[in-house]
Amino acid sequence: MDWIPFLWFAAALVPLLLLERWIHRHLQGVALLLTGDPEVAVWLYALPLLPGVALHETSHALAGWLVGARVGRISILPARKGERIQLGFVPVEATGPLQTSLIGLAPLITGCLALLLIGQLGLGLGPVGAALAAGEWDNALAGLAQVAHSRDVWVWVYLAFAISNTMLPSRSDMRAWPVIPLFLLVVGGLVAALGLGPRLALSLAGALRWLAVACGLTLLIDLPFALLILAAERGLERLKGMRVEYR
Repeated sequence: MDWIPFLWFAAALVPLLLLERWIHRHLQGVALLLTGDPEVAVWLYALPLLPGVALHETSHALAGWLVGARVGRISILPARKGERIQLGFVPVEATGPLQTSLIGLAPLITGCLALLLIGQLGLGLGPVGAALAAGEWDNALAGLAQVAHSRDVWVWVYLAFAISNTMLPSRSDMRAWPVIPLFLLVVGGLVAALGLGPRLALSLAGALRWLAVACGLTLLIDLPFALLILAAERGLERLKGMRVEYR
C-alpha cells in the first residue's frame, strides 16, 4: 500500500482551497475599487470566473440527476444576495443527507478531474509529472519551460485559474463541508483497497499522483494571479484614497 500519492494530493488540495477563498474576496475588492459601483463590480468580478461557474453549476445538476433528484434550470449569471454575491445557481430537489452531500461535493470532484485533464491533455504536463515523481527537478523545470512557450498555454492557464477558483463548495453548499474529509478518506481508502486488485490500486495511486501535480501546478498558476490582485488592490487604494474592509 502506497499512501504517498494520497498524502501529496491532500497536501496540495488544502492550500489550493484556502487560496481560492482569498482570491474571491480580494477580486471582489478590486472590482469595487475599480468601478465604484457595487452592481457593476459584481459583473466585473464574476466575468473572469464564468467558465468555472458553468462547470460548478453543471456538476450540481448532474449529481442531482444521478441521485434521482429533480433539477431546475441552471443559471450562471451573478446576483447579489444580501451582503454576498451568488455567482450561479441551480435548484435541486431536497433529498437525504448523503445525496445532499454528494450534490454539494460534486464541483470539487469535477474540478479536480478538469484540472487533471487540462494538465495532461491541454498543457501536456505528462513529462513534467513523471520528472517530479522521479525527483528529476532539472527535467521538470525544462519541461515547464517548454510548456510555457507553447502556443495555447495562456488559454489553458486561464481555464485552470477559473476552474480552480470555483470548484470549492459555495456557502449554499456548506452542508457538504463535513463530507470533504470523508472524500479524502474515501479516495485514500480506494488506494488501499488491494482487495479490488493490485492493478486498480496502482491506477488509483497514479491518478492521485497526477491530481497532486495538477493541484500543485494550479497553486503555481494562482499565486501570480493573487499577487497581481493584491498589487492592483493596493494601487487602487492609494489612487482613490479608500480601502476595502473584509469581514
